[in-house]
Amino acid sequence: MLIERTNNEVIIRLSPNVDIQDLQKVLNFARYKELTAKFKVSQAQVNELVSEIKKSWNAKKKKATK
Repeated sequence: MLIERTNNEVIIRLSPNVDIQDLQKVLNFARYKELTAKFKVSQAQVNELVSEIKKSWNAKKKKATK
């Protein structure tokens, strides 16, 4: 593995033997970190948002089954 930093990006070179699905999971996490780097949110706020999303999803699920 080789990691190179330029002025505009970080380049990672891997052998072709790397499992693509595992690599995709790592890249998804890296993308998440990139997108959220500028946000300053407490864990309590994250938990509240997760709770709201779950409630909304469950309500939609119940409505669809009726």
